[in-house]
This record gives sequence, C-alpha cells and structure tokens, in this order.
Amino acid sequence: MASPRVAVVGAGLSGAACAQALAQRGIAVEMFERGRAPGGRMASPTVQGRRVDVGAAYFTVKDSGFSAVADGWVERGLAHPWTDTFDVLSPDGRDATTGPVRFATSGGLRSLVRDLVPEGIRFQTEIATLDELDHDAVVLAMPDPQAARLAPDACAWVDYEPVIAVAAGWGQRSWSLADAAFVNDDPDVSFIADDGSRRGDGAAVLVAHTTASRACRHLDQPADAVAPVLAALRRLLDITAEPSWTHVHRWTFAKPADTHGDAEFALITGDRLLGVCGDAWCPSGAPRVESAWMSGRRLGAAVADAVEGNTR
Repeated sequence: MASPRVAVVGAGLSGAACAQALAQRGIAVEMFERGRAPGGRMASPTVQGRRVDVGAAYFTVKDSGFSAVADGWVERGLAHPWTDTFDVLSPDGRDATTGPVRFATSGGLRSLVRDLVPEGIRFQTEIATLDELDHDAVVLAMPDPQAARLAPDACAWVDYEPVIAVAAGWGQRSWSLADAAFVNDDPDVSFIADDGSRRGDGAAVLVAHTTASRACRHLDQPADAVAPVLAALRRLLDITAEPSWTHVHRWTFAKPADTHGDAEFALITGDRLLGVCGDAWCPSGAPRVESAWMSGRRLGAAVADAVEGNTR
C-alpha cells in the first residue's frame, strides 16, 4: 500500500508545527502557502534595512513541550528573553504591569517559523478549493474565516478581529517606554512596541497596533491609518518629532474574537481526513503564539495516528 500523504495549507506557526510533527513520524508532507515566505502572522519584513515584527509582538512560554522548543531557540541564538514588564497607558495616566517573560528575536519572529518548516513549501500557491488536492489528509492551518472558505461546514467557526500595524522610525529616541505598552481605552491604538528594544539593536523604531475599530475604517486603504496612529503616538508618548519613515501592514484576520472552548484542533473523518488548527483552538482561553504551536503539534500527532491506522 502506498505511503500516506498529507497536505498542510498555511505555513504559519501552527502549520509549521503540524508539518514538523508529521515529518517526524515519517509521513510525507506537502505544504502550500499563498505568501512569499513562511510565518503567517509572525511576519517580519525587512524595512529600511532591518527586520521589523509587524504581526505577533513576542511569545510567552507555559507548556512544557513548547518550553523545550523555546529553550532550543534560545540556546541557538534564535530567540532571547526580552522583558517581563510593560507600561499600561490609559486616559488616567501611566502604570506598569509585570507578567511572564516575553521572548523576542534578533532576526524577527518569522525566523522561528522558518526553523520548524520542512523543505519544499510551495510558496505563492493559493488553494481555491480542496478538490485541487489529492492527498490522504488535508490540514487547514490558518485563521478561521480563511479556513471557512475552503470547508464551510467543517465546524463552528469563530470570528477574527482586524488590526493595522504601523511601524515608524526616527533618527533618535524621544520617548520613555518600558519596552512596550498595553494601551487601554484609546480609540486608535491598542499596543505599542519599542522594536529597537525588542530586536536588541537599539533602533529608534516603534510598532503600533491599531484597535479593531480603527482598523475596520481603513481595511480598503490601510495607509490612511498612519496619520491617526502617529497622532496617537504623539498623544500617548509625547513624541514631537516627525518620523523619517513609516510602514503599514493590514491584518484582516489578526486575532480571534473567541476560541473553540476546550478543543485543541478539529479532525473530521469522512471520505478524507480534514484537520483544522491555529491559535483560536486554545483551551486556555488566551490565544497566543504558544497556543498556535500546541494546536498544530497535537493535530499533527492525531493525523499521523489516523493515516497510519488506515494503512495497516
């Protein structure tokens, strides 16, 4: 009997973790990614000659399995502990919050996804229908609204909120910020990261994430979000100088507005196995980089068990 073949559609972190788990079990995996590089929402484009994280801002570690992966990244210099303290900005003033250690990278968070994915990804390949694939099993590793286009009846899907990320660079720093800030009750901005601190090179670069409501106004013309975001940075951080450059990135499906309860993934049997994974499959109720990895990793193991059982 022929060896089973699995298609993984989406080369973000959950897809990479799923593909790696399958490959480690000896399952033939083909990955399809509509973009030009792996990473998904852990995107780190080169802007003004340096990597800038315009998607996920950092990662944290709780799960023991993910901890082993993160330790490996740190040992090999791919990631480093960044900070455990963020500012909290609100109309009432400035406070600070201490939480788990946030990890960052010198090469951009995308570099961590690259570290996991197997060779042979088909980039700039958009799957319009599952009928294009002749594999024994298919995994959809993408935000729910995108997966729903390919398999509308596979499960109960959750909505995602949009975000527009605006990166801006100055000749020198003119702000006081404890590495990053959660922004409460602001109409325009929800999070600000000091990318020079995060990357470790000291560059005078900030990355601001809009609120969902601000993003919704500019999904067709994301560059129009730059002006209100810069105005918010001036208001929140007392920045007076104009940036020397800006860069904008639209995330139509940035973060899940809900989760799938206690389920870590979906595995639907029928004429062909169909799996779904991603950060919305998060029993902890807090979608994170870690939850995307856990969902993909555990789905990969479940798919491997299923296809191996079908060939015995």
